[in-house]
Amino acid sequence: MEKMRIDKGDWLVVCDGRKALILENLGDEMFPNLHAREVHEQPNPSTAAQGTDAPGRLHAAAGGVRSSAEQTDWHDEAERAFLRSLAGRLDAAVSSGETTALTMVASPRALGMIRADYSDVVRKAIQHEVGKDLVKLPVYEIEKQLLMSGAAK
Repeated sequence: MEKMRIDKGDWLVVCDGRKALILENLGDEMFPNLHAREVHEQPNPSTAAQGTDAPGRLHAAAGGVRSSAEQTDWHDEAERAFLRSLAGRLDAAVSSGETTALTMVASPRALGMIRADYSDVVRKAIQHEVGKDLVKLPVYEIEKQLLMSGAAK
């Protein structure tokens, strides 16, 4: 597998549903030097702390049949909102010329969620997508895992 190429000025976005690191390559493709530009984090309290009501009850129009409604998954909603706002930030960055190329590295779940929110300009700017959860690693370790080992698809 060949080494992933990331040029000078390209952004590497490492995220999951709660945290995103936007890293910029200040080096070149031969000697990458990733530096954190932005860190986005979302506090995500437990579902019990976010929604305290019991699941609702549904009543059939006729016959007196009752069933319960599923409780809202507040974590899922919070992740979707976080990734939607991250996609908006990336759209603004590409549209304004802050960067022209993006590499997305996210847990497979987050990658699946954020793809739905990519704008056309973001979609065109994406060079690579890697389905790995590396957001908790230090920058030098992310650099080593992706740029030295050739983890790109």
